[in-house]
Amino acid sequence: MNRTSAPVDAPATGAWEGLVTTALLGTDRRTPPGTGPGQEAPVAVLDAAAVETVRRRAGLRPAPAAERPQPAPEDPRPPLPSAAARRLAMLLADRPGASGGGRRGTAPDLMELLPQWLAAANARGFAPPPQALPALLDAARGRTDLRPAALEFAGPRALWLARLNPDWRFALRSAPGGGAALPHLEDYDGIRQLWQEGLFAERVALLSALRSREPAAARDLLATTWATERAEDRLMFLDSLRSGLNPDDEPFLEQALADRSRNVRATAAELLSALPGSALAARMAVRAEACVAVDRTRSTPVIAVEAPHECDPGMERDGVVAKAPAGRGERSWWLGQLVEAAPLGTWSRRLGGRTPREIVALPVADDWQSELHAAWCRAAVRQQDAEWSRALLGEPSAPEAGGPGAVSLAERAKLLGTLGTAERAEWVAGFIATHGLSEAFQLLGVCAVPWTAPLGGAVVDALNIARDAGSYPWSFSGVMGLAERCLDPSEAGRLEALLAVPDEPENGSPGAGGYWAESFQRLSTTLRLRAAMTEELGAA
Repeated sequence: MNRTSAPVDAPATGAWEGLVTTALLGTDRRTPPGTGPGQEAPVAVLDAAAVETVRRRAGLRPAPAAERPQPAPEDPRPPLPSAAARRLAMLLADRPGASGGGRRGTAPDLMELLPQWLAAANARGFAPPPQALPALLDAARGRTDLRPAALEFAGPRALWLARLNPDWRFALRSAPGGGAALPHLEDYDGIRQLWQEGLFAERVALLSALRSREPAAARDLLATTWATERAEDRLMFLDSLRSGLNPDDEPFLEQALADRSRNVRATAAELLSALPGSALAARMAVRAEACVAVDRTRSTPVIAVEAPHECDPGMERDGVVAKAPAGRGERSWWLGQLVEAAPLGTWSRRLGGRTPREIVALPVADDWQSELHAAWCRAAVRQQDAEWSRALLGEPSAPEAGGPGAVSLAERAKLLGTLGTAERAEWVAGFIATHGLSEAFQLLGVCAVPWTAPLGGAVVDALNIARDAGSYPWSFSGVMGLAERCLDPSEAGRLEALLAVPDEPENGSPGAGGYWAESFQRLSTTLRLRAAMTEELGAA
C-alpha cells in the first residue's frame, strides 16, 4: 500500500539524540519537530530517522587507515591429529542446557569433558587449529576454572588475539606480567630494571619466575626494595616465597616478623612455622609444651591441657592473633595457634616417646580433645607430615569415619592431601565401602584422576547399592558427575550389568529404576567417549 507524506527536512546537527528521545517517550508525549500531533507523527519520526541515518553515513570524512596489526606469532608445537581437532570442535560447540528437575538424559555433558581433553592435549604438547582459537577463548571467558588449561593450549596466539578483541582481555590479565615478555633470567640488568620500573603484575611474574629457578636470587631481589613497598604489595611478594621455601629464607622472614603490617607478620610467621627447624618453630614448641603434658597422677595415661592465660607481645610477634573470633574462647584460640605452629616432632619427645598414632589414641582431659586434635590436623597439613595425617585420619572403617582429629570432612580431605596418590585412593575406597557415598563427595575430590581400580570399584559398588535401595539417583548426582570425569575408562565394561531397568523394591520410589538405568547409561557412554578422546590424541 502506497502512502503520501510531507517531505522531511534533514534535522540539524545533534538532532539524532532528539529523535531517539522522541521514539523512547512516544509521539503522544513528545511531538517531532515540524509535525503536529496525530497519526502522521510516528511516520514523521521514522522518516526523519531515515534521513538522518543517510546523512550521517554520507557525511563521514576519509581518515588515515589504522596501523595494521603485527602478524600472529608462530606456534612451534605440532598440530593436533585431525580426529582430535574434530573432537575439539565438537566439545567447543556444545552448550549446556537447562536442567530439567534433576534429569539429564543419557547424553554426555561435553563441556564437562573439555577440561580433561585440554589437560591431555597439553600433556602431549599439541597446538590448536587456528580456526578453533575464537571458540576456545569464548569458552575460557565464560569459565574461569577453564582458563589456565585453555590459555596454555591456545599458546602465544591467544595473547595476540586478546590484544585485538576487548572480550578476550582476560587472557592478558591471566598471563604472567599481563602478557608482557619477561627478561631472560640471565639478563641481570634487565631483571633489575623491570623490578624497579615494571608494573605490579610484571614484577609479580618476574619474582615468581625467578623464585622457581633461583630461590635465593628472588629473595635477594625482593630485599632490595622491601622497605619501600606498599603493605599490600609486600604481602603478595612475601607469598611468592612459598615456592621453594627453605631454611635460607629464615633470616628474611624473621625480619618480616617486625613488619608494620599485621597481615605481613602473620604470613611470615606461617612460613616460618612450616620450617620445623626455624627459630620461630622452636619458640612455638616451647610455648606449646608448657600447655600440653601427660598427667602421671592417674592410673592410665591422660593428656592434660593448660591453655595460655594471656597472649604476650612475644606471641603476637610470632604470629599469634590475640583477638579471638566471635563465639570462640580466647584461651582455646591461643592454644590452637601455638599447637598448630609447633613442629610435630615436639610431641613424641614431650609425651613419653610415643608415636603419633599412640599420642592420638590417648584420652584428653577436660574436654580439650577436639581443640587439641584439630590443631594437630592443621599442623599436619601445614608441615605435610604423612605419619601424623595417618594417625589423625585413623582407619577408614572406624565407626566415626575419620579418626578423633578429623572433625570435619574438609579437614579429612586436607589430611588426605598429604598422602601419596595410591594411599589416598585406598583410604577413600575403604571409607566408601564402610560408609557409602553420602559423605564421600569432598573426599573423592582430592583423589588423583583417573581413579585407581579399587577406588573406582568402590564407587560403582556403592552406586549399585544405592540403586537397589530404591531411592532416586539425584541425591548422588554430584558423585555421578565426578565418576563421569574420574573413573578409568576401562571401568565401562563393569557397568554393563547396571544398564537394564531393575525391578522396583516394594518400598522404592516410583520409577527410580528407570532413572538409575538412564544415569548408568550416561556414565557408560561418557567413559567410552573419554577412551575415544585419549585414542584420538595418540595415547599409547
